Amino acid sequence: MKDVRGNRLGTESGSAAAAAEQALWRMMAFYEPPIADLDAAIAADPGWALPHVMKAGFLLSLTEPALLAEAQAQLAHARTLKPGPPREQAHLQAVAQVADGHWQGAVRIWDELLLEQPRDALALQWCQLWDFYRGDAPGLRQRPARALPTWDEADPLYPCVLALHAFGLEECNLHPQAEETGRRALALDPRVPWAVHAVAHVMEMQGRFEEGGAWLRQHQPHWAEGNGFACHLWWHKALFRLEALDAAGVMRVLDTHLSGDALQITLQRVDGAAMLWRLHLLGHDMSAAFAALLAGWDRNEAGAGYYAFNDVHLVLAMLGAGELPAAEAWLAHCAERVLEAGDARRSNHLMAREVGLPLLRALLAFAREDFDAAADGLYAMRGSAQRFGGSHAQRDLIDLTLLAAAARGSRRAMGRALLRERLMAKPRTPLTRHWMEAMEMGEDGR
Repeated sequence: MKDVRGNRLGTESGSAAAAAEQALWRMMAFYEPPIADLDAAIAADPGWALPHVMKAGFLLSLTEPALLAEAQAQLAHARTLKPGPPREQAHLQAVAQVADGHWQGAVRIWDELLLEQPRDALALQWCQLWDFYRGDAPGLRQRPARALPTWDEADPLYPCVLALHAFGLEECNLHPQAEETGRRALALDPRVPWAVHAVAHVMEMQGRFEEGGAWLRQHQPHWAEGNGFACHLWWHKALFRLEALDAAGVMRVLDTHLSGDALQITLQRVDGAAMLWRLHLLGHDMSAAFAALLAGWDRNEAGAGYYAFNDVHLVLAMLGAGELPAAEAWLAHCAERVLEAGDARRSNHLMAREVGLPLLRALLAFAREDFDAAADGLYAMRGSAQRFGGSHAQRDLIDLTLLAAAARGSRRAMGRALLRERLMAKPRTPLTRHWMEAMEMGEDGR
């Protein structure tokens, strides 16, 4: 049996194949978790390994240390079943690499698979996620670009693959192409939030904050309800309001969509922490909101060092809540895990040593009001920040913190240089003007 794209399947059950295909669509479109569909596929064919592999990969994609054991159990069970076609065996090997922390190795397996089978949507989706987590912007663009010419526009997942390409184009600063590709995906199917997301990123990078807010409102009926990506798109909506210096508008989004029960997983809490920290940098007292955010965060020290990007945002929440000793302790736990003897190929060990730990130390210096040390530390790691993962918009938090440190310390020349760089990328938005005034910088850039 083959799927709708001609990829061989390790099952003869039509109902199992259909359930797995539905799960794949959910993974790419974010409409409800795929677990129920994967369980249906397993029930229809208990001997098929791929649904177990898909379940493990989905759990690992959430970057939650607490889910690692369940993912490993799914992989262990998959190994006891009859080996499927070579493609499915490759997926098992790749997801096992992810579970072992070897993200680069996993992506290498998927990349080799896509050279032979470019219409493997599962490989494209997982490459996109772990390229994103590793900050590999060229990979985000290149893998969908190599695959798309082989796809049929009639395929229901074709708009999703277009969306992957759109986001990769945006992260490579190819903004006009990214916007065109994202809009094309949505013209084919409005239920592709990754395409909405890609175009929102373009508008953020170009300072089109009013247009960006309107863009998200236009597509809101399709992403705001029943979609796991909604929290992040609300974050983007708040980001546009922040660019307009509309603090009240940001807080409305925070109160309604980026706090309390709306935050179920760490990736969503990361968005909450990132937005609260941006308000904190502007001088707003967000300590109570930070404390409430921390109340729902898993702070088991065994999870420290699992993913540096998440560690930094947890520490931001601790610092915003005034928990400096807790932040120092978390940094120590991260350093202990990352620097311990072990497999140096683990992706998080590399990104944490080179970006995560230096960034954490700079943030702690900022919290201690050693603003010059904070500015120097943040400036030194800007060139390697992309290896930290996330998007340009998410990593902008580093530059915003650097601007605040420069404005409060003696590194004004550094801050003015950073603002001149910013002004070359987008117009003088209200947020940029705020930092220009804080740096006592004239319209001529001096």
